[in-house]
Amino acid sequence: MTSKKILAALAGEAHEVPPVWLMRQAGRYLPEYKATRAKAGDFLSLCYTPDLAAEVTLQPIRRYGFDGAILFADILLVPQALGADLWFVTGEGPRLSTIDGQADFDALKPAGAVHDTLSPVYETLRILTGELPPETTLIGFAGAPWTVATYMIAGRGTPDQAPAHALRTGNPALFDALMDRITEATILYLSAQIEAGAEVVKLFDSWAGSLPADAFETYAVAPVRRIIAALKERYPDIPVIAFPREAGRAYAGYARATGADCVALDNSVNADWAAREVQCDGCVQGNLDPKLMITGGQDLVDETRRIVRAFSGGPHIFNLGHGITPEADPENVHRMLEAIRG
Repeated sequence: MTSKKILAALAGEAHEVPPVWLMRQAGRYLPEYKATRAKAGDFLSLCYTPDLAAEVTLQPIRRYGFDGAILFADILLVPQALGADLWFVTGEGPRLSTIDGQADFDALKPAGAVHDTLSPVYETLRILTGELPPETTLIGFAGAPWTVATYMIAGRGTPDQAPAHALRTGNPALFDALMDRITEATILYLSAQIEAGAEVVKLFDSWAGSLPADAFETYAVAPVRRIIAALKERYPDIPVIAFPREAGRAYAGYARATGADCVALDNSVNADWAAREVQCDGCVQGNLDPKLMITGGQDLVDETRRIVRAFSGGPHIFNLGHGITPEADPENVHRMLEAIRG
């Protein structure tokens, strides 16, 4: 038995009061985060300065007592470590140099080179292992290959991931080579996170829902299965959470198909349906609408309680259906926690 509720849930244990953490819980809705970000100077400096990255990881734990702390980093650090140029435009988000053809791919570094850039991330995890409360689970993460590839091809987030789809269908050999490079780098990156102290790792496939049914298995399922199999071979006791956002009915069976210990659900999925069709295969995570962190009120309390009830028959980690937004009211997080813990 473990005293860490998240690890217990991931091992299949159901709790009357589920463990809870929030995606992007360390972020711009918290005044203490904004102060630390200002000290760092810019977002990437914050990611690559271990003392400051550890500090912002710890801030929501101090404020709210979440059951899990997720490493402060970004999914686009892997492309940067592979040799892509990465920068952030204020108010608009990340920008990357693009993979348009074979020459761009050939200029990337081999997967094994990622540690040269990402070593500060591992140091952040080592700091956190000594700073977190003993009951708090340390969560590492990476982007899933399809989602990372969409950014590397388009150079930014896009509404429909059209550039990635165009390369996927127009030059499948190049696209598959890129996916393979990202997959290998992700295995190495998450392995190093585990070595540095991560007790759970999560794969974020933010754009999985944009894949048509005939490509979902090839690009949302198979690479994640390969990553999880490699991690399980090396670290059989480390659980993996997978988040194929907006997968819809493809959430059903996803845990069996990939080997994930837990499937994170976005808020477009009905919790009662997911309890029947997804939780039957193990732990689920989710899935409160992040907008309720802005609006609050009785709707927040009622929906929080409804989700807890829906998933009460099996292992469940309470979370949002997507990341908490900068507009969220920190007091609404307290209201949500009161509704869960009562």
